[in-house]
Amino acid sequence: MAGDSITDAGRSRPVGRAPYGLGCGYVALVQAILAVGDPPTRVPVDIVNAGIGGDTSRDLARRWVEDVLQLGPTWITVMIGVNDVWRKFDRPQVPELYVPLEEYRSLLRKLVTDALAVVQGVTLIAPFLLEPDRSDPMRAMVDTYREAVEELARHVGQPLFDPQVLFDDWLADGRQALSPDRVHPNLTGHFLLARGLIDVWKKHGWLPGGD
Repeated sequence: MAGDSITDAGRSRPVGRAPYGLGCGYVALVQAILAVGDPPTRVPVDIVNAGIGGDTSRDLARRWVEDVLQLGPTWITVMIGVNDVWRKFDRPQVPELYVPLEEYRSLLRKLVTDALAVVQGVTLIAPFLLEPDRSDPMRAMVDTYREAVEELARHVGQPLFDPQVLFDDWLADGRQALSPDRVHPNLTGHFLLARGLIDVWKKHGWLPGGD
């Protein structure tokens, strides 16, 4: 499970593995839910957390082979992109850190194409912002990167998980906040990520219990 700090969530180095190295976010929750779920959803899994805080798609591309493909995974999930956008807003004085949409689109396509040559499947997780106002400049930009991920998932025929939909529904109901900075989910947000990801896997037949 590859990504940035949302995936990393304090995982162990150099490789984040169960039982104690998966961090405190959605990756560890996915492992736990699959391990203790009632039959027929109890599934033996060996999840590896390959997230690194602060990564953009450029950073992930540089380490894709060593940190992900060389581990010999059967399935991969990848969630990257919010930092590509965030650097434009939190570090405008260093414009080269921002990853433009077309570069992001190209990098992500290469990551997925390279992975599909050696694994059974890739789940694409779209970036999100925990901001319900769609006119907010950063939210509006994140939405364009989400659309690029959705387009790629259709093109390669792989599962798409779009957490923004879940988070928008949650926030629209006036329930508790999900993040202190609009980027990093709290534990409730991570649980929504984990449960939503598992639901996508079931829907696509990657796990028992789907339609």
